[in-house]
Amino acid sequence: MNKFISTILFGSAFAFTFAIALPAGAHTEEYFDSKESAHGGQTRMAGPYHLELVARDKEIVLYVMDHADRNLSTEGGTGKATVQTGKAKNKISIKLEPAGNNLLKGTGDFVVSPESVVTVFVELPEQEVTAARFTPLKFKNKTITKTHNGKPVADGQGTSASAF
Repeated sequence: MNKFISTILFGSAFAFTFAIALPAGAHTEEYFDSKESAHGGQTRMAGPYHLELVARDKEIVLYVMDHADRNLSTEGGTGKATVQTGKAKNKISIKLEPAGNNLLKGTGDFVVSPESVVTVFVELPEQEVTAARFTPLKFKNKTITKTHNGKPVADGQGTSASAF
């Protein structure tokens, strides 16, 4: 009888651990990069949020969602984006402000290139500050099927990076 109860408890603990660990793998950068984001940007996990960054020259738009990709209100929230391009040490800071439903938006004097790295910090009311790092023009490696001049080319992407 004790072996039977131990087996049930161990099996339940294993199933619970597996159920908790399974979704965590779905939040990796590789996972987010393998699927299309709702607004054509790049999605990352930051604490309790999914953040989708759409970066264009001189404009940052950040969509804030929960882990089920449901929109979260940004009313009363604030954010900051730091844009750094290449190995240059100069960084541009952009203040992000609520701009409707689940948006934080800001503008500044910067240009987005494949070497750009954007770090965002988000604080929503009664929540801790969270941060995420984006490479908005990072080559999305969905299905590499051929090469061009020795470089990988994804289907339908030609030889350019995914641009917004």
